[in-house]
Amino acid sequence: MARVIHVFRQPDRFVAGTVGEPGDRTFYLQASEEVRTISVSLEKQQVSVLADRIGSLLEEVHRRFGAEVPEETPEEEVDTEPLQVPLEEEFRVGTMGLGWDSESHAIVIELLAVTEGEVDESVVLDDTEEGPDAVRVFLTPSEARAFAERADRVLNAGRKPCPLCAEPLDPDGHVCPRQNGYRRPSDEPEA
Repeated sequence: MARVIHVFRQPDRFVAGTVGEPGDRTFYLQASEEVRTISVSLEKQQVSVLADRIGSLLEEVHRRFGAEVPEETPEEEVDTEPLQVPLEEEFRVGTMGLGWDSESHAIVIELLAVTEGEVDESVVLDDTEEGPDAVRVFLTPSEARAFAERADRVLNAGRKPCPLCAEPLDPDGHVCPRQNGYRRPSDEPEA
């Protein structure tokens, strides 16, 4: 079967979001353009890496090509709306690609579906017939900055970290390796 590449050259929206309670969330990236919306699921770590790499790429593009890159997200591009529903997962993301399109002066993000075998890196950011299905999104530098900022907010909206070990705290606390597994009973008075 031929590869399907969903291309969003001028998306109305490209955001990271979650479904579920902290500690049991599923992460999604969602692209919308006119009446078309595509949602893909991925790991929390992938969202974090993508946001960080976008920030680094924006700095590099500004330094090397003199592209105008806003220091902060323009107010009109701040997106706090939830993901669009119904939420139908197109595929689960395996490989991600990131680049700069000098013709359109846009950051290009490509999300490839999980495959059983290794992904040949020649299919990333390419229109070859063979390879996993993909979503390709073109973002202006300010849209890319807005995406990365929202992704950081989504990542930080989860469980609070333990002040000792930085592992996520469950509502009932957790067994902290820095305390050799000791957990104070909730009815024991504080010292």
